[in-house]
Amino acid sequence: MHDRTRLLLLVLLVISILVNYIDRGALSIAVPQMETDFDLTPYQKGMLLSAFFWTYALMQLPAGWLVDRLDVKWVYAAGYLIWTIATALTGLVTGFTVLITARLLLGIGESVAYPAISRLVVENYPEEQRGLVNSLIDAGSKIGPAFSILVGGLIVDSVGWRPLFITLGLGGIIWLIPWIIWIPNRDKQHSNDVSSTDQFPRIETVRPKWAEVLAHRSVWGTSLGMFALGYVWYFLLTWLPSYLIEIHHFDLKQTAILAALPFLAMAVTTVLAGWVSDRLIIAGHTPTRVRKGISLSGFVFAAVLMIAASLANSGAACVSLLVATCCALGMFTANVWAMTQTLSGAAAGSWTGIQNCVGNMGGVISPLVAGWSVGQTGSYQTAFYVAAIVMLVGSVGYGLLVGPIEPVVWKSTQSLSCNASPEAIHLREFDRKGSE
Repeated sequence: MHDRTRLLLLVLLVISILVNYIDRGALSIAVPQMETDFDLTPYQKGMLLSAFFWTYALMQLPAGWLVDRLDVKWVYAAGYLIWTIATALTGLVTGFTVLITARLLLGIGESVAYPAISRLVVENYPEEQRGLVNSLIDAGSKIGPAFSILVGGLIVDSVGWRPLFITLGLGGIIWLIPWIIWIPNRDKQHSNDVSSTDQFPRIETVRPKWAEVLAHRSVWGTSLGMFALGYVWYFLLTWLPSYLIEIHHFDLKQTAILAALPFLAMAVTTVLAGWVSDRLIIAGHTPTRVRKGISLSGFVFAAVLMIAASLANSGAACVSLLVATCCALGMFTANVWAMTQTLSGAAAGSWTGIQNCVGNMGGVISPLVAGWSVGQTGSYQTAFYVAAIVMLVGSVGYGLLVGPIEPVVWKSTQSLSCNASPEAIHLREFDRKGSE
């Protein structure tokens, strides 16, 4: 893939994640009106906010399998189409059960995104670029919720929640046009790589077995870290607007602005931390020290700041501390995918699928825990404390279980490589030399 196509690919991936998070995050700003329309209890509201993650988490495993074996371009396009249709359908539902069904369909479509993106990043960008590449993609996941809360809140306040979902779903389909026209198929892409002077190697075509990937300690370390991130991230994404309205008594327009600020701040921090990480690695520091050090420091800072935010008496102080919390989280998100991509290599799709499946179990659990605790206590305090504890546990687990940030040598690919034809060995040697 040529440099110009790589740039276009990065732009489209950032936009797709932006749309992804706008679509999934729009519900949080619409829930206060839905609560009235459907007469929801706190537990039902928690179930509604959690439903997306049931299918989103479980479908990560088949999604990872698919992107490792089929043309990732078309797998991603299919998932994207499903989730935009589900978003539009959300605006047409007439009952709570159908609304839950639309959220489940949204989760199925969006489950393809991160396994596909990891595969594309491993295939097309070298280690020293992945911090910035991943942080730009991650920034889309932070700007998306900010946009859906800010603009979505103003739309919901003016015309109601249904037009918001219909507009987002139908408008989002436009992205598929440049994706289908300009992004090469995998076979075409590989053909271009071999015949050009491009210096980035093709991804190893021999895939490690699922059992081998599942048995690797670092897979579970990165998955535990993602569970912790998923827990706190989706707690904020789903409950923050309701928290600011109910506890600090902001109106919907104020909430639309204030609830967007932490996510925008996180987008800035993640890009900055990703860029700094890449610069440090280019300067000679190891990916292990740089990416692990920055990520885990951010996690610990975020846990402390989240507890402080929950204890703040004024709305302004609370929002300021939540902005600082999300800035610290950005230090983790800037590097977490780069670490997984470097570790996984030929298992990029499968490893990402496992990691995102476990990680998004946090998205399943945290809205339900928050809904239950608010219903039982009438306070959000317990929900904030639990989120902070989960982050601390996740940082310790990540630090202890994840090994050095360098490619894992998979036994199954080693044995197959030993039996490879002379032509295949020559081609892999060509790729290796081109990457040095």
